[in-house]
Parts: sequence; structure tokens; C-alpha cells
Amino acid sequence: MSDAKTILITGAGSGIGRATARAFLRAGWQVALLGRRAEALRETAAGQAALILPADVANPDQIEAAFAQLPRLDVLFNNAGMSTPAATIDEISVDQWLALSNTNITGMFLCARAAFAKMRHQTPQGGRIINNGSISAHVPRPGSVPYTMSKHAVTGLTRTLGLDGRAFNIACGQIDIGNALTDMAAKFTKGVPQANGQIAVEPVMDVAHVADAVLHMANLPLEVNVPFITLMARDMPYIGRG
Repeated sequence: MSDAKTILITGAGSGIGRATARAFLRAGWQVALLGRRAEALRETAAGQAALILPADVANPDQIEAAFAQLPRLDVLFNNAGMSTPAATIDEISVDQWLALSNTNITGMFLCARAAFAKMRHQTPQGGRIINNGSISAHVPRPGSVPYTMSKHAVTGLTRTLGLDGRAFNIACGQIDIGNALTDMAAKFTKGVPQANGQIAVEPVMDVAHVADAVLHMANLPLEVNVPFITLMARDMPYIGRG
């Protein structure tokens, strides 16, 4: 084994997970890529040495088996998530809610649980968990009940792990991201509903800035923590009344 630190990234087959994984690979970390599609994970690795872990974050047995393959874990980037089409709550099916909550809440819980256990019992003890929240962990978009509920739940997870982890040298922080340009966020460049009922194009930012922020958080010594960081396209409609 190399002396390089190890990070496991969930949702590593696309978007923020892919960009972050490549940033850590460039920085010389040992990187484990977890996601449902093995081929997408291999595309993320792009020929570099990475541990490919095909698994569904909502499946307890698959998550336990994936984490068991790591001799040590220094950082978990708990990133996997999904959204649903914009709709009011009465137009959202129960199946849509269950699918989203299985990934965004249960998946976050299962991966944090497995990481916490490994970090608690490894020698030397400790590690860092970084949860992917969202601007929606603070304020909603119209028609986003399932997603907004799930991201508020992530904030509760972060706060409690940050407290419970102190006894085991485990730090926990959260990155709340606004309008990083990924496939999921491409719609912002075409126009999305606003609180006043209008449709407006919103500014976006390069997803590389998110990867850089996660790398910065991961490189901090364990006696230092960033509990919450908000990283957003400067002019997106979040700050102020517009």
C-alpha cells in the first residue's frame, strides 16, 4: 500500500463525483469510485489507478461489501444524489419520493455509517466525512419538496456526525453547492422557474471549483473542520430578494 491517503467517492460516475475523483487522482490520492454503473466509473478513472466499486448506495449489503474492500479510509465524499422533475407535492408519486429518499437519505446514511465504523476502528483512528448538501439545504426551489426535504436531512446528518465523531477523531463537514455546471444543472442555462413565477436563465460555475473545495476540505488536519461551506455561481438567485 502507498502512503497516500484514501478517499471513497460515491456517485463517482458522473457530474460532481467524476470531477472530484479526477481532482483527487491528480493530487496523488488513492481513490475508490463507487456508483451503480461500472463502465461509468471506469470512464471516470480514465486509465488511472482507482478502485472500482459498483454498488447502489441504497443497498445495505452492497455498501458493506464495498467498504470492506478498503484496508483504510481517510475521507468519504458522500456525494451520490438524484432529483425529481419540478412539481407540487400532490403531483409527485409515492414511487418518485421513495426512489429519491432511498438515494438521498438512506444512501447517505448507509455510506456515512460504513465510513464511521471503519474510521472508528482503524489504526490510527479517525477520518473525515464530507457530505454533499445543496443550496436546497437552506432554501427551496419551486416544486422541489422531495429534493429539499432530503437535503435538509443531510444537514441533520452532518451536524450530528460532527458531534458524535469528536470522540473518535472523525470530522464531518458539508459542501452546499449552487449551480455547478453538470448534466443535471444544464437546465439552468436554458431557463428555470423562479419564486415569482417567471422563467429565467441562471448563471452557472465550472464544476472544477467544487472539486477544488472538496480537496481543500480533505487536506485539512483532523483537528480542523469546515462544518459548512457554500459554493455557488456568484449571481445565482439565492442571496437577497432576486
